[in-house]
Amino acid sequence: MDDLTPEELAAQDAPAQPEPQPANLAPLAFEEAAPAPAPVKKPNRVFFGRFGLRAGWGIAIYLVFYVILGILGGIFAVAATGSLKEAMAARAHNQAHPNEPKVHFEPPFVPSLVIVNDGIPFIGILGVCWFFSRAERRKLGAYGIGKSRFFDVFPGAFWGLAMLSILVFLLKSLHLLVFDGRALHRSAILTYGFAWLVAFLMVGFAEEYLFRGYIFFATERGIFGLAEHISKEHTRLVAFWLAATIMSLIFGAAHLGNGGENALGIFQVVLVGFVFSYTLWRTGSLWWAIGFHATWDWAQSFLYGVADSGNVSVGRLFVTHPTGSKLLSGGVDGPEGSVLCIPIMLLVLVVVHFTTKPGAQPPLEQEPRPQEPSPAIA
Repeated sequence: MDDLTPEELAAQDAPAQPEPQPANLAPLAFEEAAPAPAPVKKPNRVFFGRFGLRAGWGIAIYLVFYVILGILGGIFAVAATGSLKEAMAARAHNQAHPNEPKVHFEPPFVPSLVIVNDGIPFIGILGVCWFFSRAERRKLGAYGIGKSRFFDVFPGAFWGLAMLSILVFLLKSLHLLVFDGRALHRSAILTYGFAWLVAFLMVGFAEEYLFRGYIFFATERGIFGLAEHISKEHTRLVAFWLAATIMSLIFGAAHLGNGGENALGIFQVVLVGFVFSYTLWRTGSLWWAIGFHATWDWAQSFLYGVADSGNVSVGRLFVTHPTGSKLLSGGVDGPEGSVLCIPIMLLVLVVVHFTTKPGAQPPLEQEPRPQEPSPAIA
């Protein structure tokens, strides 16, 4: 003990120090390794593009359902008019006498015909669009009919009635339209008036949703790449109006089968297609156009009793007939076939621009999938 130096004696009195652990020694506590991320499955490029399901496939599926529903609606519509036997007899006659001129059966233009013929396809297609909205992760309102802007239907209805009334007043003032007398009295006025209003609401829903609903939106997505080549700064605007041009031309072609249509009438149907497309661009929905479409047709077919695309309704308030130049009066086509309808439609554009509040266009992109929560570590 006496041989120890002072430094050695201090080292004996100090507490023992722990031995250093090797740097590469793993901790004793158990830790669960993080799971490897699942590989991201790339969508099939044949069926899917940058905006989801490719437009061509979506439109094809949509049209298949629409044709099926249209056939069913036509059959039930003829049955609703009580003319099914006459239709079957005409068909049987044409099959039994193939070398003779065909007998063309035309059911009477009554409210039940229109309600069923347009109502069944619309309700069915609304269901198809709901399916597309879920499959493509979009809101149903992206196709034009949603909760947003619903109240636009009322000013649209007002202006539809007002504009058709202005056109009829012009025709009458210029002695191009003659009122022969009243066709309905008392309770029949309310009965037919309400029935035709329901009928043309179905027309407004069906035609606007068909020509400026899902197919319009899908076409806009499908030609977006072309629009990018035309203008990178205003791509969405270009894509919209390219789609509007395509669908307005198809809208006009769809009216070629109406009895009494003329070339000017078809041109103005195309013009109306552009006008309704502008309301869709301005408001972001179809509600304004649906209201306008419904009361415009209602005023023609019921209130003033004029021909509507060549169709003269059963149960109209007044009996009328055109006189003078067909170019000015519209002839058997009705006011829509008159050249005076063109400035009326241009006036509608002005009305829409100054009386409606601008709305946003629905996004072309799909909504992102909700993020799944990561599993908790025990």
